[in-house]
Amino acid sequence: YAIQANAASNKVEEARELDAEKYAPYEYYYAKEHLEKAEAEAAEADYSDASNLAEVAEEYADKAIRLTREARRGAGR
Repeated sequence: YAIQANAASNKVEEARELDAEKYAPYEYYYAKEHLEKAEAEAAEADYSDASNLAEVAEEYADKAIRLTREARRGAGR
């Protein structure tokens, strides 16, 4: 779980830094909420669910990063 959560946390932070809240709000907040839920599950020692939630968080943070980069490229033209 710890490795998965750390990776997801890094991706969510990268998305935030890229301003994904503006360019890909659904994906960003979906990732952020899943990461927070993963942390809550881990606090209750439910590491299987926590790991799955962290995996989803990382996946959506990646989507938010990709969409944000695409949107920013389009805006720069």
